[in-house]
Amino acid sequence: MSKALSIRVTDELASKLSEIAKETERPKSFHVQKALEAYLSEIADLQVAYDRLHDTTDPVISIDNMRKELEL
Repeated sequence: MSKALSIRVTDELASKLSEIAKETERPKSFHVQKALEAYLSEIADLQVAYDRLHDTTDPVISIDNMRKELEL
């Protein structure tokens, strides 16, 4: 199932989106959906990294130990 979503974008962004849609022969909604999926995935990855960075129970490994562990 899909839902309709209304957004406002700048004239410049709307123009670029229209150009890409025309060049790729895909609807603008296709490109907006793909861009939103990529953005949400990146935000999720960023949140995991941020949480691990601030997790005091997560051990920190030195670069030398990392190399030894990976046999580099």
